[in-house]
Amino acid sequence: MYGTQEVAAVIKKSAKVRGVTIKQMLNDCQLSINTLSSMQSGGYYPRLEAIVRIADYLDVSVDYLLGRTDKPEVNR
Repeated sequence: MYGTQEVAAVIKKSAKVRGVTIKQMLNDCQLSINTLSSMQSGGYYPRLEAIVRIADYLDVSVDYLLGRTDKPEVNR
């Protein structure tokens, strides 16, 4: 399982693949603009609800964001 810095990197990578800016994603998910920078500094891990919102927004699984799988597909 990833730490905060690795989760932030996966989120950024997933947003880039989807053609979404980090600012727009955080705004649409109703999260602080500082969320990712706080995660990258290693001092902040968002609440589970925030991780779920980001995963849903980026259409990836929570397991993918957390480093439990390297397949981004959501199991439906």
